[in-house]
Amino acid sequence: MTAQTSKPTVELIGFPMDLGADRRGVDMGPSALRIAGITEKLEALGYAVKDGGDIPVRIQEEQQVRIPKLKYVGEIVKTAEILAAQVRGSLEAGRFPLCIGGDHSMALGTIAGIAAYCRSREKTAGVIWLDAHADMNTDETSPSGNIHGMPLAASLGVGSSQLTRILGFAPKVLPQHCALLAARQIDPPEKETIREVGLSVYTMTDIDRQGLGKIIDRVLADILPGIDHLHVSLDLDCVDPGVVRGVGTPVPGGLTYREAHLVMETIAECGCMASLEVAEVNPILDHKNNSAEFAAEIVASSLGLRIL
Repeated sequence: MTAQTSKPTVELIGFPMDLGADRRGVDMGPSALRIAGITEKLEALGYAVKDGGDIPVRIQEEQQVRIPKLKYVGEIVKTAEILAAQVRGSLEAGRFPLCIGGDHSMALGTIAGIAAYCRSREKTAGVIWLDAHADMNTDETSPSGNIHGMPLAASLGVGSSQLTRILGFAPKVLPQHCALLAARQIDPPEKETIREVGLSVYTMTDIDRQGLGKIIDRVLADILPGIDHLHVSLDLDCVDPGVVRGVGTPVPGGLTYREAHLVMETIAECGCMASLEVAEVNPILDHKNNSAEFAAEIVASSLGLRIL
């Protein structure tokens, strides 16, 4: 994989989705990130920013749960396909898609669009997934039926065909081209699936023992040689709730402020990230939009902001 040599236009794509989770509020995440100055921060780094607005999503009150093990699957798949088309179009135009959500079911669309773009050019996509959770459930293993706990499994081709075959093909990415970082709450069936597919997972225990710097260097060294496009999928709950409280499913013991920035700064230094998404910003659970402001800072770090 070759590093980028010039700054592409960043295309901001809002995905105000809260159908994938039980807790409401993440549909306001895109607005919170815009209010936090995400555009201005990127423009200060020399990027041109094109705001594509928000993809329309029907709210829960306008529909019914018809499949309890795949809640709101119809609307989620429909909007994921729209998002996928927009992401693919952004890449075909030479832009950098920055998708802001919304719950993590957003990744069904972003990764589908990236995979379709790569397939059309005989390229290979890879994913770094930053999350407190594995998101490796399926309709058969999920205790809740919430689809925001399934997108990584679906992207790897595991689970219901309604999710795995968005845009008509599966898998979107291969396990050897993916890594999950900062996990600390994994359901027993997810552990089994992780072992079966051979996904690389680095838990917070691994990070404590080995140090985050070594782990992110190892992840990049393992993934980059085999791919042409690196996508980073950032669930804000990978960070400790003492740093960011405005997330739907907080889990104690996450990344510190500096560790989160270190991950994104290290990825930025390789110049290899070609798309990014930020999920699970929930301003209802936040204080003075602090979590969205932190997320905007993280995005800036991933795209080149440095202390010195």
